[in-house]
Formats: sequence, C-alpha cells, structure tokens
Amino acid sequence: MNVGDVGGVLIQRGLSIAVAESLTGGLLAASLCSVPGISAVFRGGIVAYQTPLKHALLGVDAELLAARGAVDPDVAQQMAEGVRQRIATSGPADIGLSTTGVAGPDPQDGHAVGTVFVGIATAQGSHALRLNLGEAIVSGDPVATRQHIRDATVAAALQVLAEHLARCEPKTGRDVAS
Repeated sequence: MNVGDVGGVLIQRGLSIAVAESLTGGLLAASLCSVPGISAVFRGGIVAYQTPLKHALLGVDAELLAARGAVDPDVAQQMAEGVRQRIATSGPADIGLSTTGVAGPDPQDGHAVGTVFVGIATAQGSHALRLNLGEAIVSGDPVATRQHIRDATVAAALQVLAEHLARCEPKTGRDVAS
C-alpha cells in the first residue's frame, strides 16, 4: 500500500494520526502531507532528533534513554504513545507512529547502521517492529546511505500503518485481533 492508499484509508475512516520522528527527520510527516485531504486527519508531528528531546517533548522515560539509548523498541513504543497524547486537540490522536534508529555512518548505542525501530500506538496499546536495513548501505557514500535508510524507514512505517489499518475496525481503529 503506498502513502496515497494509506492516507486515503485514514481519511475515509476518519482516523487521526500523529507522528514522532528521530532518524527520518520529518520525512514521514512530509510523506503523509503529500496526500490530498490529509489535513482532515493528520494532527502533526514532532521531530525529536536529539535524545534528550525524546524525553522533554514525547515523555520517553529518561532512565530508559540513559540505560539503553534512543535506538530501542521500548523507546519507539514510548515515542508513539507520547506523540499520540501530545499532538492532541479534542483528545489523543487515534494513532501514533514513530521512527528511531541508526542512519549512519557510525553505529549508535551499540547498534549497527541500518538498525531501526518503528513504533505504533493506539488506545488499545502499542508495539514496535525492528528493521534491519543494512542492505541500504552504499559503500563509500555515507550521505546516500543515510538517505536510503531514511527512505526505507518511511516505507516500513507506512507498511506498519497499512497492516494496522487492515486489521482494525473501519470506524474505530480498534484492532479486531484484540
């Protein structure tokens, strides 16, 4: 499902979404904003690139960040939960989606370049998916590597969202597997 299809389903179902981004630096929000009519459901996003901002802006547990760093499935979950609550108008967003990981050129927090976590949160709970995007590394070109990893992360985040939408009830966004 491409971004137009995912955005169309969000609009059709009236499901609001907010995004929290680290390594993608706003690319996920920009991708969603390319969909005509998305303003009806896209609440906005927070780019918390530096680790302390994940705590300050998204409420990620400071002890978790100190112990494990920013590249962690629990951090991705808490980022998704935090943005869902914080980018709120008349209540939390129906869906929070987050990205955190290592775009390179150097490893971070003991994780190899291409290690990424995508988090998703709804009223029914949250989870994170680990991605290994090492195949996106472009030998000798750290700028291209970073861009490939960031682009692949956005595609994966949209796929996580599409899979959630395929499993959930059309009007509520509630996961029918719950």
